[in-house]
Amino acid sequence: MKALSRMVIALLCTIPGAACADWMPVEKVVTYAVSGRTGIQLYRSIGVNGPKVANGRAIAYTDFRLTWKRDYQPRDGGCMLASARPNLVITYRLPKVSGTLPAKTRRLWESFIAGVEAHERVHGQIIVDVVRKIQAVSVGLADRDDPDCSKVRAELQRRLVPLVAELKERSRLFDREELSSGGNVHRLVLGLVNGDKASPSVE
Repeated sequence: MKALSRMVIALLCTIPGAACADWMPVEKVVTYAVSGRTGIQLYRSIGVNGPKVANGRAIAYTDFRLTWKRDYQPRDGGCMLASARPNLVITYRLPKVSGTLPAKTRRLWESFIAGVEAHERVHGQIIVDVVRKIQAVSVGLADRDDPDCSKVRAELQRRLVPLVAELKERSRLFDREELSSGGNVHRLVLGLVNGDKASPSVE
């Protein structure tokens, strides 16, 4: 299984007048088709049809798009970022079986895909956590001598750098733990490919 890549946050828009109210991400599930009659056949199909990442193909992939509505307010020669509201869309790309499965393989697949989706949703929660941190360091940011708000904008970008790095590092460490030998995703894969066999072994 390939490590699951993550997108860097793109700060795509600045629209005045947005209130800094609570928000929730939009979460979507997009599937790709896999086929087979046994666990190992399904896993091989994932290897052929899974989403492309930097090092090959992944079992699943979490992607996101983040835009912002920000209210920069000039005030007596200064500037304050009065509100910052994110619009976050998280997309989980997961495999889905085409056709019917034998009962035993179906049970194996259901256990496998439930675990894979749970893994991806942790990545989604990491993204949400970091976006909330970005919002927290944004709202109220001010400079007394900044009539065009350029200093506030520049300071915001400076503060975002470590948060973007945190997002990437947290996702990387989570994948390293889950995908390592004996990790949760590794066990899910072994359960799928070996579950049909009387004596489990690593494919």
